[in-house]
Amino acid sequence: MQTGDNGLFAGAVAILESASPADKLERTGTIARSWHARELPRGDAVAVPERPARPDRPVLLLPREMPRRRAAGGHKTLALLHSVAHIELNAIDLAWDLIARFGPILPDAALDDWVAVAAEEAEHFALLATRMAELGGAYGDLPAHDGLWQAAVATSGDLLARLAVVPLVLEARGLDVTPGMIETFRRHGDGATVAVLERIYRDEIGHVAAGMRWFLWACENAQLPPRETWQELVGRHFKGALKPPFNAAGRAAADFPVSFYETAGIA
Repeated sequence: MQTGDNGLFAGAVAILESASPADKLERTGTIARSWHARELPRGDAVAVPERPARPDRPVLLLPREMPRRRAAGGHKTLALLHSVAHIELNAIDLAWDLIARFGPILPDAALDDWVAVAAEEAEHFALLATRMAELGGAYGDLPAHDGLWQAAVATSGDLLARLAVVPLVLEARGLDVTPGMIETFRRHGDGATVAVLERIYRDEIGHVAAGMRWFLWACENAQLPPRETWQELVGRHFKGALKPPFNAAGRAAADFPVSFYETAGIA
């Protein structure tokens, strides 16, 4: 059976159940092209695994067990790129999990956005893998953080909570920290890594914007106040604190109002 033969939701689950990053990337590209060409139906609702399949490597550690690293310079550059690649691999699965889990209650326009997000996350992983290969490394060479799927598990039963936490906390955090990484690599003359991170940053603005767009849609449907609802859901479902400083300009480009996070009381 070819990827997506039973529709978008079944194709999403097939990606979640594939342990191979290369296979995830290939299936993501195939499904995204078919969906956007309107050659793939939504399909029936499907059972969604609690966790995506993962390859044997990298070794997954608890957050407190992860070795410390600093950006730029030889092995440290590979370590940072490996860490970002691991985040992007999880981001591919987070997008497909949202589609498979909540897609039956979403309009096609929302599915268009999240399929595009999944495809861009796959492109990010591919760019990072290529850059690591140029530096003599590969995904799986180093240990990785095993806490990244906690947000998905914590919000698996609530679309509003998923949108509040994944794009509007985790991806928004990427908007806060990526410019600093870009500047560090620029100072070290690593233009190739800068180009990859700049591409990721541009796309992540669009991902946060999609999160806000569909969070507002879901709040309107439920007749809930968006700012107060976001703050309550983040306080309830996100383990940890919001960490300033915030990149207000990047968040504004994603239509994420400062009034949401600077008065949240959860920083």
